[in-house]
Amino acid sequence: MRRLPLPMRRTALRHAVRIPCQVVRERDFALVADEIMDLSADGMQVGPSDPVLTGERLIATFQLPTDGYWIDVEATVSRVLHGRRPGEITRSLGLIFEHIPGFSQFLLERALKSIPIAPPNGRAGRRTVRLIPALFRPLPR
Repeated sequence: MRRLPLPMRRTALRHAVRIPCQVVRERDFALVADEIMDLSADGMQVGPSDPVLTGERLIATFQLPTDGYWIDVEATVSRVLHGRRPGEITRSLGLIFEHIPGFSQFLLERALKSIPIAPPNGRAGRRTVRLIPALFRPLPR
């Protein structure tokens, strides 16, 4: 029997931002990260970061760039980027928000409407474009 492809899990668009924040571990309140790189209504990417395990619970605090409202949210580490792949500059973390109160969720979604959408990240390997040097030689005169 043929299986249908699974629908994409991402429902919210990522927005390119550079916002200072404070992300701390829930168990010992050690500072883990201090800058938001991408933000969506469901989660965010933060960095540079200290070593953290996937699935660890964190608390994030940041200020919305549009109206100055502060948001405190519990989050879980969904992905750890170690900064070793092409295109990655530093270590960063992908976080998924656990629960945002209704008014904070409304303000976050309203603020994201005025922030540009992040361009898709290129994946190294299969989709890289390789230039052929012979095509770029100067023409003979």
